[in-house]
Amino acid sequence: MKAIILILIIIGSILMVTNIIRYMYFVRTTHDVLSSGSRRDRAWKYVALVLLIFFLIGYLSIAIFSKPDMMMAMILFGGSVFVAIVLTLMFNLLETAKERSIDIAEVLVGVIDARDPNLNGHSRHVQEITMLFYRYLPSVFKKDINPVSLEYAALMHDVGKLGVPEAILNKPAKLTEEEWEIMRSHPQVGVKILKPLHTFDKIADWILYHHERMDGKGYYKVSGEDIPLAARIIAIADTYSAITMRRSYKEPRTHEEALQIIEEVAGSQLDRELVDIFLTIPKEELERCIPEKVKY
Repeated sequence: MKAIILILIIIGSILMVTNIIRYMYFVRTTHDVLSSGSRRDRAWKYVALVLLIFFLIGYLSIAIFSKPDMMMAMILFGGSVFVAIVLTLMFNLLETAKERSIDIAEVLVGVIDARDPNLNGHSRHVQEITMLFYRYLPSVFKKDINPVSLEYAALMHDVGKLGVPEAILNKPAKLTEEEWEIMRSHPQVGVKILKPLHTFDKIADWILYHHERMDGKGYYKVSGEDIPLAARIIAIADTYSAITMRRSYKEPRTHEEALQIIEEVAGSQLDRELVDIFLTIPKEELERCIPEKVKY
């Protein structure tokens, strides 16, 4: 009997330590546009962590300084199992919510892209390229960017084109300077559209500055390291997509042509160091990023 009590307590203790480690990882990694929440929400996360640690201390105190019987051992073991189940359910529900949210966002962006035949599938293409690019980034870059936030910024980078008249979006001729002014306003419009979603504040600059150039000749004249890293990443993905996807006024360029163009503008338009990393991505992986509906 004593052996069974000891086994239950040992397994329960290990499980509780595992629960705390899992929860600490959860708290540390939920700082994206979907799960970061308000300050009050973040405070409750830390309160829950303190309570879990308190539970573990109480668990170990009973196990070490008292003589638990079978009933007490089963209660302690059951409590650890219960916490593990609740955490697993919570993690799964959050992951499901994220998947559903990105699906909904993709549908909304599809509506935006559909307003302009030349954009159809472009936002999704940029999203796929950006996330592929993220996987190839060294850890020194990854530590400063949450992948979920980056994915949303890439997907929503052109959401501001909702504010651009279709006559300008679909104009077959060259745009006038006045029309270009309206077109260049779409990053600002996109930020305004997303403003009510306060957790998106952290990616507002990523969307706002995705057309900036390293030499400062972009939409808002921001240059070099002043351009957010995520915006510089999205800019490369956006450029590759614009070159390789078909438009009503041009045929798509090949992968090799796209890389040559990107390399030529590295340092002036695009971040040289990031371009060097982008050039290491295998051709077949980049080509798989083209949305199914626009493959040709």
